[in-house]
Amino acid sequence: MKKVLLVLCSAAFFANAQTPKAFIPSNYNDVDRNNRIEKTFPIVEALYKKYAEKNNIPGYAFGIVVDGKLVFKGSGGYANLEDSIKATSASMFRIASMSKSFTSLAILHLRDAGKLHLDDAVEKYIPALKGQGLTLDAPPITIRHLMSHSAGFPEDNPWGDRQLADTEQALLDMIKKGISFSNTTGLEYEYSNFGFAMLGYIIHKVSGLSYDAYIHKYILAPIGMDATTFEFSNVSKNTLANGYRFIDNKWRKETLLHDGIYGAMGGMITSIDMFSKYVALHELAWPARNSAETFPVKRSTLREMHQASKFISLNDAYTFPSGRKIATTNSYTYGLNWMTDALGRTSIGHSGGLPGYGSNWRFMPDYGLGIIFFANRTYAPASTINIAILDTIVQMANLKPRVISISPILAQRQKELVGIITNWESLLPIFADNFFDDYPMDALKKTSKQLFEEAGKIIKVHTLVAENQLRGYSIIQCERKNIKLAFTLTPENPALVQEYQLTIE
Repeated sequence: MKKVLLVLCSAAFFANAQTPKAFIPSNYNDVDRNNRIEKTFPIVEALYKKYAEKNNIPGYAFGIVVDGKLVFKGSGGYANLEDSIKATSASMFRIASMSKSFTSLAILHLRDAGKLHLDDAVEKYIPALKGQGLTLDAPPITIRHLMSHSAGFPEDNPWGDRQLADTEQALLDMIKKGISFSNTTGLEYEYSNFGFAMLGYIIHKVSGLSYDAYIHKYILAPIGMDATTFEFSNVSKNTLANGYRFIDNKWRKETLLHDGIYGAMGGMITSIDMFSKYVALHELAWPARNSAETFPVKRSTLREMHQASKFISLNDAYTFPSGRKIATTNSYTYGLNWMTDALGRTSIGHSGGLPGYGSNWRFMPDYGLGIIFFANRTYAPASTINIAILDTIVQMANLKPRVISISPILAQRQKELVGIITNWESLLPIFADNFFDDYPMDALKKTSKQLFEEAGKIIKVHTLVAENQLRGYSIIQCERKNIKLAFTLTPENPALVQEYQLTIE
């Protein structure tokens, strides 16, 4: 077969990037941060090209989203081999299980509207499920169980991938016949497409709209993803990325399935240009703040999706393509995967895989950095490259996590403590009722005298570092050594000093 040439096209466009209207907190200390990120783009582009060639991917597209803006995008190869149509950031790929977070977000949107509760028993909406479970003492399956893959159903990727076009009635008939369980409800994580099909049905049952109509009306349209669809016949031939499988040293075009109830687990078809707006939605939910809500769902609801819900695994030696190893832990949230590594870096996202397609997106809430990769080869391994590229950008651009803001009371207590700690003579009413029981005055005076005799007179008190709104520390630069002042405040109003440490650094 004629060799497929991978053609790359990309553009960096910080200045013209579009994003939903929102307050973007300017709490990064580094004004050159975006410039340093931009310098990584040629490396990112080359890594994707090399990865696509190594994994024999016919066509792909990618995007980088920073602080809610699509700042870089690229593509390579062909969306349509038969007609030699090149892949672009506007090519429409089926993103498979990346669809699950939209279904979860629709459920949370209904929850926020008071239409359902996450701990509702699913049998309330699907009566045939009542009494079903692996053991007689299993609890009723709840919506929360379905969203976190802990209902007790077996992992079903190969089977579920072929059910995409099934009707709601077929789903109900299967449940009525009786479900085979692999685990007792609530105890184990096990990935279930079947469970997300049930969530799609619940959306319809509660709202009166099919799951895809509800997602389009309340999520996609408000953020500008209007052309995103779950039905491939809605996409023009020139835009649709065909899916392929490599068999007997040649490409076989995969047959696309129409939209059905299982589309709720993996049927979405979208582009990098559009999906970047969804990544922006999640990025801009951080940090928590007081500004007005501007998104179709509450920022707190999005942040709720980013919390670990069901533990998946601990890997003591996750290996990057370069061979570098690091310990990681993974959990499932609501339709998303949560991963934290030994360096304390958290990323959130989801992979997708179907006959003909492989995809992944991840973002790092503390860094305002996200990445998307779509490919049109069956189960293309997209997660590995995206995790590696996030790591590459963070290291090359020397990115630091978002700095926690300093509350006025924390800053006030630091200033007051600095004026007291050298001799403990001029006390202020800033200490909680436990303080002098836990830190006797004689011991406080003795420790301070010893430390400042060793360190010398105070030269400069460095900027307070907030660990949260009521706990922090600062470094006190002295003549000979530095001293670290750390303290914690109480939940009272006004907050008082309850815990205190003074140590030589």
